[in-house]
Amino acid sequence: MNEQVESTACCPKFDTAPWDGSTHVWEDKLFIRDSIRQFLHIPLPSSINSIMQCMWDMATKANANLEAKDFLVLAYDPSPWKCEYYMAVTKEVPGADNVKLSGTFFSKVFDGPYNAVPKWIKEMEKSVHAQGKKTKKYYFYYTTCPKCAKLYGHNYVVAFAEL
Repeated sequence: MNEQVESTACCPKFDTAPWDGSTHVWEDKLFIRDSIRQFLHIPLPSSINSIMQCMWDMATKANANLEAKDFLVLAYDPSPWKCEYYMAVTKEVPGADNVKLSGTFFSKVFDGPYNAVPKWIKEMEKSVHAQGKKTKKYYFYYTTCPKCAKLYGHNYVVAFAEL
C-alpha cells in the first residue's frame, strides 16, 4: 500500500489469513450490542455511522476498546427491519447492553458488494454442510468502511456461521 493511501485511510488494512476458513471457539466472548432499523435488510448509512460512533465512544469511555488488530464488529439481521451490531470489548461497559457469545463459529472471507450476502450465505452453507454441521445463525463482519474499501480496492466481509 502506498503512503498516500495509508494517510487517507481511516480503517486499517485487513489481513484475511486469520479469518478465511477458520473455526473459532468462543467462551463468553464479551460484546456490547445495539440495534438499528433497516428496510429490507438495508440499513441507512447515517444510522450505521451514529450507532458505531456511540458504541465506540461508550467503549472508549470505559477503557474497554480492543487493539486495532483485534477489532471486531458483528452484524446480525434478525429480520428485514432490524439489524443488531455487536462490538467486541475487553470488559463490561457501563450503560451498554453487554452480551457474551459462546459457541463454535466457522468464518470465511468474501470480497465484493454488500448485496452479495445471499450468495455468500449459500457458499457458507455448502462449506458448513461439507463439515457435516448445521448453521444456527449468521453474523457478518464488514472489515472496512466504504471509503477505505474503495481506497484498498477490496471490500472484505467475513461471514461467521454459528454451528
